[in-house]
Amino acid sequence: MQMKIATFNANSIRSRMSIVLDWLGGNAPDVLCVQETKVQDHDFPTDAFEGSGYEVVFKGQKKYNGVAILSRSKISDVSTEMDDVGDEQARFIKAVVNKIAIVNTYVPQGFERDSEKFEYKLDWLARLKRYFKSNFTPDRPIIWVGDFNVAMEARDVYDPERLWGHVCYCREVQDAIGEIAGWGFTDVFRMHNQADKQYTFWDYRDLSFRRNNGWRLDYIMATAPLAKKCTRCRIDTGPRAMEKPSDHTFLVAEFAG
Repeated sequence: MQMKIATFNANSIRSRMSIVLDWLGGNAPDVLCVQETKVQDHDFPTDAFEGSGYEVVFKGQKKYNGVAILSRSKISDVSTEMDDVGDEQARFIKAVVNKIAIVNTYVPQGFERDSEKFEYKLDWLARLKRYFKSNFTPDRPIIWVGDFNVAMEARDVYDPERLWGHVCYCREVQDAIGEIAGWGFTDVFRMHNQADKQYTFWDYRDLSFRRNNGWRLDYIMATAPLAKKCTRCRIDTGPRAMEKPSDHTFLVAEFAG
């Protein structure tokens, strides 16, 4: 099998159409997972992606959140709910492509650690852990991607001492993500890249991108059957330097064997 899969927090898919379509044309991923589409389902720009050769499935809401999976191969077994809680926030979509389960998540940011939004973040991650345990076993080929809203290590954030305790860089969230990863996932970026200062997000403020004051918040995780076939994983910073960019950029992994 050969597959190239990418993930991208668009921070409004309709505002980023030229960047996304240009990137698809230049990189030809087999699958692209998008977060923060910020569009209701009836307004999703399906035609533009189908015109570029991609089947697309999505779950959205007005102004906030939203996730989508684009694939050059047939998509099946789509689910937009982790459980029967009835969560109104569009943060989860699962699909099967070429017998590989692809789970695309936009993890809550959390606001402040003493807020209800932070409690929701931790609860959401606990639900995601239960979802994987209830629906899969680690020997299945699964790829879990998205904006996880966590820096797992000091090298994943530009100023770890000052930023420790932030809702995206604190022990509670690191442990919650770590428990899910420990079920059977490998961070394929770190399989191939050990350097510091490798980021996927830069705030729009304070010349953050120019100064490389970033965070590694976006991940591609794979279970063992696929992790051993991952030949490359890279961050493409080019789109972040374009006009009217997202504050995130593309992370892309390649699998063969």
